[in-house]
Amino acid sequence: MVCVSYTDMPNKKRKARSKARGHRRAGHTLKSALEAYCFDRLKDTKLNFEYEGETFYLMDGFRYAGVYHKMTKGKDVMTNNTNRAVLGIRYTPDFVSHEHKFIIETKGYVHGQHTFPMRWKLFLRYLVEKGMDDYMLFIPKNRKQVDAAIKIIQDELGKAK
Repeated sequence: MVCVSYTDMPNKKRKARSKARGHRRAGHTLKSALEAYCFDRLKDTKLNFEYEGETFYLMDGFRYAGVYHKMTKGKDVMTNNTNRAVLGIRYTPDFVSHEHKFIIETKGYVHGQHTFPMRWKLFLRYLVEKGMDDYMLFIPKNRKQVDAAIKIIQDELGKAK
């Protein structure tokens, strides 16, 4: 993602200046320092994984044919969404390994009105329905928890040998 900032100069056109964001690893642009840390630690352990390599479709989209009006931001009127498409729900975890059966979703700060908790519950249900409830799941929020998750994975894989 690229952020554009403008310099304030009187009587002159504003000039766009881009700032690169993110952390680059093996051809991927990771979204946070915590994701980059987790990526590096997983590489150090030589575990096979993919970064945002798979999207899970949790619920199909559909059309609601009944009368449906919804609020609009900053306006006093509602918009008519009757018979409009309702998008499906999908989820792309940060790190997935089908070989070692683990999924890691790094979450630093999550503000209060975030959709993640409901999406995660739908994902858990999806895993159960698809017979994937033997996967190890982790949601670390800091480096110490990333290290703990990787240690648990290594310990579990050591038991399987």
